[in-house]
Parts: sequence; structure tokens; C-alpha cells
Amino acid sequence: MNVPGAQREAALDAVGFVLAGGRSARMGTDKSLVLLDGRPLLAHALGILREAGLAASVAGGQPTLSAFAPLVEDDRPGLGPLGGICAALASTPAPRAVFLSVDLPLLPASLVRYLLQHARITGRSITVPSVNGFAQTFPAVVSRASLPVFENELESGRGGCFSAFQTAASSLGEPVTVLPVESLIQCGQVAHPQALPASRWFLNVNTAEDLRRARAC
Repeated sequence: MNVPGAQREAALDAVGFVLAGGRSARMGTDKSLVLLDGRPLLAHALGILREAGLAASVAGGQPTLSAFAPLVEDDRPGLGPLGGICAALASTPAPRAVFLSVDLPLLPASLVRYLLQHARITGRSITVPSVNGFAQTFPAVVSRASLPVFENELESGRGGCFSAFQTAASSLGEPVTVLPVESLIQCGQVAHPQALPASRWFLNVNTAEDLRRARAC
């Protein structure tokens, strides 16, 4: 299939990663493989990134997850999602990466597309959404230039992703860019294919009860 030059260039300037290296302690089993509507949560997350036009890989997780997409192994397991983010950024030459946690199966791809397009236009290093006035950690569009800051955060014993995002943005003299989902919906920039309200998009499927709620949506 022939891809127009502008689309090909856009496709190469960003890649997507699903963070799947968590312990899934509250679920009691690897939540990447827990089924929602007959598909593993990992398949849902990869599908969101691919529908947004991104080549999608898995960051962290068991080697068996490579059956779903290319797997970036975290050579420092146990450091949480920020360790997975560092491993993923180190694995790609793309200037931007979109990160999505494996437990967010209800997000619309249109939100990922808009966040990425906004980051491309503004050149900001970190772009995330907010809902009900609260900034969300994922999905996040992250500049690869943030990698040294993230590495330093890990080496200093600070593993929080959002605080690392703030530190990375501040090091470049800018704030974290936070885009309110409600405003994007009102402007017609994003929409959910099942018309779910924005408050449900960010349901984290961490427990069996969360899974039940997701199935009821």
C-alpha cells in the first residue's frame, strides 16, 4: 500500500507503547491477559494505539506477550511504569512516544490522536488529558528528550510517573500540557464510539470489581 509522504513522515515521528509490566497484585492474575468482551486487555490497549495510527509495542511484561506485539523488555524490572517508559524510549529513535497503561480499555482512539497532534503542533515535551479537573497520567505523549530526566528520577529513587513528567517539562522551561477532555468533546475534537461519558473513559481495570464495571459499560 502506498502511503503519501506526509502521512509516512507523521507515522515515523511517533510510536506507541502499552505499559504491561505491573505485578497485577490486586487482580490476582496477569491483567494483560484478562478478557473483556472476549479480548485480552492487552489487545484492547494495542488496538487503541493502532487505531490512532501508531505502530504499537509492549513495554515490560512476560515474554509470552510478544505474541501480541513487539516486546521491549525492561532490563530493570521492579521499578514500576517509569522503568518501562525509560526502556521504551531507549528502544526507539522516534522523537515522541505515546504511552498507555494496559488497564485503560475504554479510551477512544480519537483522544490519543488529538493529544499526539497537539504535541506535534506545540512541540511540548509532555501532553496528557484531564477529566473532571484532574490531570491523568495516561495516555501520555512524551518527548524522547525527556529520557535523561526520567533516568535521573529512577536513579534518585523517585519512581512516580506524573512527578517525572513535571520534572522533565520543567527542565525544558515549560509546564506539563494538560488538555481537558470535556472541552475537546464540546469542540467535537474527540468522541467515544459507544458514546460513553468521559468519566468512564479512564476506568482503571485493576480488580475483579473494576472488570465487572467495565463489562457493564
